[in-house]
Amino acid sequence: MMYSEKVLDHFSNPRNVGEIEDADGVGEIGNAKCGDIMKMYLKIDNGIITDAKFKTFGCGAAVATSSMATELIKGKSIDDALKLTNQAVVEALDGLPAVKIHCSVLAEQAVRSALSDYYTRQGIDPLPIVGEIHEPEE
Repeated sequence: MMYSEKVLDHFSNPRNVGEIEDADGVGEIGNAKCGDIMKMYLKIDNGIITDAKFKTFGCGAAVATSSMATELIKGKSIDDALKLTNQAVVEALDGLPAVKIHCSVLAEQAVRSALSDYYTRQGIDPLPIVGEIHEPEE
């Protein structure tokens, strides 16, 4: 299985690892089949994601996709973050082996899960904005 330089870099030197104590949104998503669990923390100010951190328990690809996802949404608006697709994460990492594509879906869903939590805390129904959060299939 071949990983791109970018995947190896984000696995070896993941960006934004950790948690945000006073996060505005926290999302956790897991894949029971492969055992990967991602927890995403967001700090949001006036609709802008000012900080994003993650804790991932899983394979190298899961760590790399979480790391890249946080990089792609930091400093962006919630609207932009909601447009983040797993495909964009894969492209930003210069590709992933087919058997690891589900890790990028996990990263996308973790972002959505954290945004969903953010809206819930604001007393806003997240479903019309964020959509369904679902555990990715392998």
